[in-house]
This record gives sequence, C-alpha cells and structure tokens, in this order.
Amino acid sequence: MNQDTDIQLSGPFKATDGAGRAIDIKTIRIFDEGYGVVDLYVDLAAPASEGLHKDKKLIAEISARLRSLGYAGPDLVPGDPVIQEKKLIVLDTPDEFLPFAVRKGFKDLSSEFDE
Repeated sequence: MNQDTDIQLSGPFKATDGAGRAIDIKTIRIFDEGYGVVDLYVDLAAPASEGLHKDKKLIAEISARLRSLGYAGPDLVPGDPVIQEKKLIVLDTPDEFLPFAVRKGFKDLSSEFDE
C-alpha cells in the first residue's frame, strides 16, 4: 500500500484479543479518499493468528482507541476475510465513522454526487 495516500489515525499501542494474548499494533490508518465507504487498516507488528480479524475483544479495543481520538459511534466490524493479510487486519466501519474520517482529512468522493 502506498503510504502517500494514507491518513494515520493512531500510532503504536497494545491491545488484547479474546484469548488474552497481547497484540502489538503498529498503526491504524485509512486511505485519504474514497466513495463514502471507509475501510480501516490495522498494521500489526507480528503475523496475525487465523481469524484474528473477527476477534470481538480486539475489535472492541481498536474501537475504544478510535473513540479516545474523537470517533463517536459503535464498534467496527470484521472486514472481508479475503482481504486480510498476515500483518494487516482490515475492518469495516459503520456510517458513523465517516464524519470522523472527514475531520481527519478523508475526502468523500461520493459527496460530489449529492448536489
């Protein structure tokens, strides 16, 4: 992924998954533009265990981190299993995430069609 098109939302922090394992998260980021749908990219320091992208406790901790940064909305949800990578978790965001992303610099290309 091209880092020139990314918006970093959070730097490194530790989270815990449902099995009690510590997960080192390097960064949370989004692309700088898109058509209203914002995928959230969570870069990991070590390879993820199978199914980690669906771990409810980990997702809750990532969501809590985002709330501490100004996001106001429900927890994120697991992204498509096909797009997960060894050291990358992709999460889907609810509609409430879009205003937060826009405040962080995300350009919603679909807003051009609202006129």
